[in-house]
Amino acid sequence: MNNFCLIGYPLGHSMSPVIHNELFKLKGINANYSLNEIAPENLKEKYSELKKLDGFNVTIPHKTKIIPMLDTLSQRAELFGAVNTVKIENGKATGHNTDCFGFLRALEMADIKLGGNVLLCGSGGVARMFAFESILAGANLTIAVRANDIPAANLIKKEISEKLQKNAEVITLDEVEGEFDLLINGTPVGMYPKVDASVLPKEKVEKCKAVFDAVYNPQETLILKYAKDSGIKYSNGLPMLVWQAAVAQEIWFDIEFSMDEIKKVLKITQEEMEKI
Repeated sequence: MNNFCLIGYPLGHSMSPVIHNELFKLKGINANYSLNEIAPENLKEKYSELKKLDGFNVTIPHKTKIIPMLDTLSQRAELFGAVNTVKIENGKATGHNTDCFGFLRALEMADIKLGGNVLLCGSGGVARMFAFESILAGANLTIAVRANDIPAANLIKKEISEKLQKNAEVITLDEVEGEFDLLINGTPVGMYPKVDASVLPKEKVEKCKAVFDAVYNPQETLILKYAKDSGIKYSNGLPMLVWQAAVAQEIWFDIEFSMDEIKKVLKITQEEMEKI
């Protein structure tokens, strides 16, 4: 039996075991997936145990802290400076980032194109990945944040300039105006329990052709309700969560998942989330 786990701190009620076990079932893989809560100060001493596994996933706060312990990094993990998936093979640990591929495939599933004029709200870890992927897709990127997050957004802008030789515009949320091909919410605004909040007002959301919200609890956030009411294409963050897990397994087992297979897992995940 292959053994995998998710490391992070704190982990709380993670959907990862549900998703991975359903993916294992789909492919007839005999594997075990568990949660392993590791405090930041214990990561180094626990790493030798992790290397005995076939692989593991990484979440906050270990996505960058794990990097010096690994043997090699994939191209995307190196670009983002963040790892969420580790494959152990012949005693060597390789760090990957599947969040980006989860995002791209989630957009594909919702028939949303990444390109044109993209408005990204947020400047945290996931927003940084959205920013890089938007630029890599050839989009014109505008990063909109609260006034006190301008330094963090400018740091992303600087990295994009240095690593990709491209430019991004940084503005405050109040300064958002005009039409956009895609609005991405990379902030936790609208997440349970503060479900009556939206990062942008309805009149600004309505001017976008599509909306992607990284939040998946609730499954229909206020910003997505605005999109739905306006007849705009939209997606929450749950397909991204399922796809990033699927891409991790594609790396671990050298397999491929189809859209139809992921739709099945997505349905089960949605049902499980409704029980929480």
